[in-house]
Amino acid sequence: QVQLVESGGGLVQAGGSLRLSCAASGRTFSSYCMGWFRQAPGKEREFVASISWSGGSTYYADSLKGRFTISRDNAKNTVYLQMNSLKPEDTAVYYCAADHDPEGWAPYDYDYWGQGTQVTVSS
Repeated sequence: QVQLVESGGGLVQAGGSLRLSCAASGRTFSSYCMGWFRQAPGKEREFVASISWSGGSTYYADSLKGRFTISRDNAKNTVYLQMNSLKPEDTAVYYCAADHDPEGWAPYDYDYWGQGTQVTVSS
């Protein structure tokens, strides 16, 4: 089992950047694939990015490629999401998720979730 705590959200102007962090508890962090999802008001939770246990493979939502970068540091039990060129439509609660072997990129493919961190992008 793993517990996840996100941080780094906040208010930023359009065009700005933020880096989100997700700290995981437990000794088996390196055995988990990690993902970032987001949920805007009135919308379903959607996939943002994921990274394999080793960090060797990364996947992104097509609409976010080139602006967002996922990375992890297994020595620090932490996964990151660097977000650049932010837009007002990026405003959402961002969630970190973990699973040993997710079959896809849907929220139901991940077993463990953090509480989320709010990102607000002003125009």
